[in-house]
Order: sequence, then structure tokens, then C-alpha cells
Amino acid sequence: MSNDESPSPASHDDAAAEPHLEQTPAPGGEAPTLTETVPAAAEPVDPPTPSRSIWTRIDRPFVFGFLLTLGGLGAIVIGLAISSLSTVLIYIALALFGALGLDPAVRFLERRGLSRAIAVVITILALIVVFALVLWMVIPIVIDQITSFVKSVPGMIQDFTRTDLYATLNAQFGDQFQDLVGEVQKFLSDFGNLATIGGGALAVGASIATGISGAIVVLVLTLYFLATLPAMKQGLLRLAPARDRARAADISEQITDSVGGYVMGMVILAFCNATLALILYTVLGLPFPPLMATIAFCVTLIPLVGSVLFWIIGTGLALFTDPIAALIFAAIYLVYMQVEAYVLTPRVMNRAVAVPGSLVVIGALAGGTLLGLLGALVAVPVTASILIIIKQVVVPKQDARL
Repeated sequence: MSNDESPSPASHDDAAAEPHLEQTPAPGGEAPTLTETVPAAAEPVDPPTPSRSIWTRIDRPFVFGFLLTLGGLGAIVIGLAISSLSTVLIYIALALFGALGLDPAVRFLERRGLSRAIAVVITILALIVVFALVLWMVIPIVIDQITSFVKSVPGMIQDFTRTDLYATLNAQFGDQFQDLVGEVQKFLSDFGNLATIGGGALAVGASIATGISGAIVVLVLTLYFLATLPAMKQGLLRLAPARDRARAADISEQITDSVGGYVMGMVILAFCNATLALILYTVLGLPFPPLMATIAFCVTLIPLVGSVLFWIIGTGLALFTDPIAALIFAAIYLVYMQVEAYVLTPRVMNRAVAVPGSLVVIGALAGGTLLGLLGALVAVPVTASILIIIKQVVVPKQDARL
């Protein structure tokens, strides 16, 4: 082997592993002796113990059980607090919903050169004036007609017993149908039963007072939310990372536009339903047109199923007065529902996000079950907002994955 060849790594390992001789000087000047030195073997190193979270330790069961119990108690306290604040949360949700619904009107005035403060004041004053006019025109009539309805129940039942429909049902079911009609007449003729349904006179008065105070709170909160809506948006956008704020701002604008368009559209469609009910009941000579118009406005605010519910209610009440007029009302209102579904709704809801009909039904049922009428009203805009977030955030992330 030549001199410039370097030893292989194996030779180094072998040399390191072999023992070597060292000279040890002997005492007294004698010749040094050779001693064999063996290198010490390397000590084994234990692998590091993996760190464990406190939730996976079983060597301290008392601490684990205490923390688990404390977390459960904290969750129960938070749930009780939310339950106690449910009325306040409903007021806040209604006010925010109303502010988003009035925001398109404020923007319309801003585009005409007015400042946002003046636009908000004009919008709120117009809302108060319209609300006061409706109450001034409707409430006395509704109270008077409810009283007239209770007093006219016996006459309506007697008129119903003279119709061909009653004769047909009586021939089909016999005495059972007569007993049923008698019980209905007895129940509706007693005003105490109606008070019992509402929880008694004291409960009805307390409910009216609570409703008035709640309406005032919601109106005040709506005013504050409407005035500070841009600042609220900017404050919430500051919570997002700086690189995502432009995208978050675009998504928030889409959500607020869809909610505002939906609220304004539902109010317009409900007003159309109430106007049609008032005209039909007046022209056909059916009783209590203002009362039925008020019921139509409130019921048709419910998305998708509100018109069908009022069609059933209006036709059913008209049957007790005039079956022929009831059939005419049912036919005309059925035609109107088709026009509303295929002509009015697409034109009025052009700014709202389109939501599939199946999701509308599911959302309305879920919202109505959880929050009653409020849940049914906010189901569609909430569903639309979720769809916007899925389309703008979730779907692009999934498309970017390979």
C-alpha cells in the first residue's frame, strides 16, 4: 500500500477499540515496564422522558378529579348565566337585526349627500312615525274587532249550521259533529276562556308592559347599533390578522348586505300580503278586515311557510261566514302565492343571497324550535351568512389542497 493512502474508517474504529501499551517508569532507575491500558466503555444514556399534559396524568387522581369537577361547575355556571340573560340576548339580536335591516336606507340617504348621523336620525324618525301611525290606526280597530268577534261567535255558529257544508258534515258524522260545534261555541263565547289561554288578566297586563318596555329597549339599541355600525365593523376587523383583513372586510360586507336586503324584502312582502288580505276581506264582505290584515303581516314575516299558514287561517275563518266567499278568497290568494314566489320574491330579494329551499325549511324549523318567532325570522340570513363563509373561506382552502 502506498504512503499517500489514508486508512479506512474501519481501521480507525479498530484502533480505537484495541488496547494500547504505555511505558510506566519503574522506581529506582530500573527499566520501564509496559502496561496495557484499556479505554473505558461509554456509559449508556437513557432516552428523555416524554412530557405529559396534566390531563393525561393518572398519578395524581385527586388533582385531575378536582380540575375536572371545577370545569364542569364552570360550564354549568356559564349555562345558567346565558339562560338568565336570554331576554337581553334576544333584545340584542333583534336590535342588531333591525340595524342591519335599516342600514340600506341609511346608505341610500348617504348616497344623496347626507352625513351618516343625519341619515340615521331621519331613518329612525321615519320608523317611529310609521310605527306610531300603524299602532294608532290598528290597535283600536283590532281591540274593537276582537270584542266584536267574541260577541258574534254565536251568530256565526248559527249561520254556519244553515250552510250546505254543515249539512254534509252532520250527515257524515251525526251527533258527534253537533257536540263538537256546541263545545266550540261554548268555549269561544266565554271571554274567560280566552283570558285563561293568555294566562289571566294579570299575566296579560304584565306581558303587555313587558312587551312595551322591550320594544323601547330594542328601539334604543337599534339606534345605537345603526349609528355605530361602521365603527363596530372596523373594531371586529381589527381582531383578524392584518394579512386577512381585506378579505374579512369583503365577506362582512356581503353578509351585512344580504341581511339588510333580506329584512327589507321580508317587510315589503309582508306588507303586500297584508294589503291583499285587507282588500279581499273588504270586497268579499268577510268580517274583520283590519284584524286579518294585521294577522297577515305578522304571519307572513315567517319565511317560506308564512303565506301558506295565513292562507289556511284566512280561509278557515271565512268558512264560518260564507263558504262561497271563502272559496273565492282561497283561490285568489293561492294565485297570489304563485305570483309572489315566482315574480315578487326574486325581484324584492335581488340583493339577498339565494338560499336553497331545503335549507330555508331546515333553518326555519331549527330556528323556530330554538328561539320561536325570532329564530324563524333570522334563520334565512344566518343560513345565508354561513353559506357565504363556506363559499369564501372553506371551499378555496379545499380547492388549494392537492
